Amino acid sequence: MPEIKVVNMAGAEVGAMTLSDKVFAADVNGAVLHAAVRAYLSNQRQGTQSTLTRSEVSGGGKKPWRQKGTGRARQGSTRAPQWTHGGIALGPKPRTYTVKLNKKVKRLALFGALSSKVADGEMIVIDRITTEEYKTKTMAAMLKAVGAGKKTLVVLPAPDAKVTGSFANIPGVKTTLCTTLNVYDILNCNTFIAAKEAVEKIEEVYAE
Repeated sequence: MPEIKVVNMAGAEVGAMTLSDKVFAADVNGAVLHAAVRAYLSNQRQGTQSTLTRSEVSGGGKKPWRQKGTGRARQGSTRAPQWTHGGIALGPKPRTYTVKLNKKVKRLALFGALSSKVADGEMIVIDRITTEEYKTKTMAAMLKAVGAGKKTLVVLPAPDAKVTGSFANIPGVKTTLCTTLNVYDILNCNTFIAAKEAVEKIEEVYAE
C-alpha cells in the first residue's frame, strides 16, 4: 500500500497516511483514460449550433431569369447554396454529442488518474483546509508553502463557501468536492491537493 505524508497549511509535515491499493495504486490504462477524457469533453458540448438550409432562408421565391436563351447557367432560386445569402449546404444542425461510459470503465479511469498522481509525486494531502474569512492571500500562501504547481486541483470533503471563494481569484486553481471528481480535472492539473478527510471519503466510497 502506498504511503503519503500529510502536511498542514503551512507546509509542515504532521503525519502520514496509508492509501488504498485499489484506488491509489491501480494500473494506469492509457486507453481507458483517453475514453474517459473524450467522454467528459464531448459531454460538455451543447450541440446547439444551427445553420439555415435553402428551404429555411427568406426570399428566393422567384426564378432569377428564364430557363433558356440567356447564355447563363440555369437557376431556380437566389437562395440556393451557391448564391450569396443563400442557404447552407450540409451545415451543422442541433445534435447531441453525448458519449456514455459504463460504470466499470469510469471507475478504472478514476483509479488510473489518481494512481498516476501518486506515482508521479503530484499528490499532496493536507490535514485540514480551512479559513475564517474570505482571504485569497491565505490560500495563496498555503499553495506556496506546499509547493503547488501552476495548475492545481483542490479537493474538499464538503462545500465550504469561504475556502472556495478564497481560491476563486487565484489563476490556475480549481476547487471541487470529493463527490464530483472527474478524470479530466485530475489529469489536467500539475498538483493534486486533497484534504485528508476528502481522501478518506474517496476510499470509503471506492475501496470497497
